[in-house]
Amino acid sequence: MSPPLETRALGKRFRRTWALRDCTLAIPDGAVVGLAGPNGAGKSTLLGLAVALLAPTEGEIRVLGRDPRREPAALADLGYVAQDAPLYRSFTVGDTVDFARATNPRWDDAIAAELLTRLSSDQRVSGLSTGERARLALALALGKRPALLLLDEPFARLDPLAAREFLQMLMDGVAETQATVVIASHVIADIERVADHIVLLSDGGVRLDGNVEELLASHRLLSGARRPLGRIGGVAEIVRQRHSGRQLTLLARLDRPVVDPSWSVDEIALEELLLAYMAPERLPKPQPPEKGRLRWHA
Repeated sequence: MSPPLETRALGKRFRRTWALRDCTLAIPDGAVVGLAGPNGAGKSTLLGLAVALLAPTEGEIRVLGRDPRREPAALADLGYVAQDAPLYRSFTVGDTVDFARATNPRWDDAIAAELLTRLSSDQRVSGLSTGERARLALALALGKRPALLLLDEPFARLDPLAAREFLQMLMDGVAETQATVVIASHVIADIERVADHIVLLSDGGVRLDGNVEELLASHRLLSGARRPLGRIGGVAEIVRQRHSGRQLTLLARLDRPVVDPSWSVDEIALEELLLAYMAPERLPKPQPPEKGRLRWHA
């Protein structure tokens, strides 16, 4: 069975700037995926390519096993909530739902109605609060009964109460539809509560990809006396190095347990792990001796 979302060497260029470059990933079926990364990492571009709003510059992208631009029928199985939940502001809530019902052959009135119990069908979209517009946009996406649901910064403009309600509605809807979900956000706390899989984009490429529990199990903080670093048994990669006085702290990806007693080994939280991969901090490299300046003698 094909992954719900798969890319191979995917790239998207806007004039001279690459928003994505050599991006290869495969989203596991049934997962709730946190698509993390700093602003400008390419998260929105990736989702725009998935829903055929953008065309790749290079490489390929497949949604539910199909090319979304060459086989637009694939979009019927895809739900998408763009940033700021853009909707027709002159429509009423009822008009919006009627339009969605008429344009989606598998429309499920029951799912949409359950999410819209607090909204009157006569209310105009222009008069809705930010949280109410987010609720309506989510109802439209889930009402399609999508196999893949894509959300782009869904919590960005929501207050804490509205964000909590949106999250609860999202998880209830996902349980009902059994959709695979991709939530793009630069705020790690937004996705940490729900994601069981993480894809971290940085500089337009995939920096980290894996199940949350497996990623946390394979990374540890090592603390010990500051010293020249050699081979550390069990360490496959040093992601970040920090020193403070005589203390050295490493964030390491392990391939087996570290048994060297000179290192203190501690677990790491997901937020700290992702931040380290976004902007790794390494010890400065030794600088060569500065050569004496040439002086001009008249």
